[in-house]
Amino acid sequence: MVQENGVPVGMKHYPAEFKADAVALYRSRPGATIKSVAADLGVNTETLRNWIRAADGRRPGAHSAPPATSQAVDDGVQAELAAARKRIRELEEERDILRKAAR
Repeated sequence: MVQENGVPVGMKHYPAEFKADAVALYRSRPGATIKSVAADLGVNTETLRNWIRAADGRRPGAHSAPPATSQAVDDGVQAELAAARKRIRELEEERDILRKAAR
């Protein structure tokens, strides 16, 4: 692959907020697969998988979860869920504003 400034040409760079939202979206869909969410977002399946691993504190390519107590995991999941719900409300408000403006 041809490189420009040390970065392979053709690689997309996504904002951190987009990555976090993508991970939150995947986690908010209990029956969804990484492949289906990645397709919905228009990103590569492995890219989304790496973002999820990074959000879990694992290196891309790692296959086991880091050791943690179940209480710490539960607290982290609850905090993340609350943040995701807040972000969803914000996005819904923005969407509604844009829909009204488009009329």
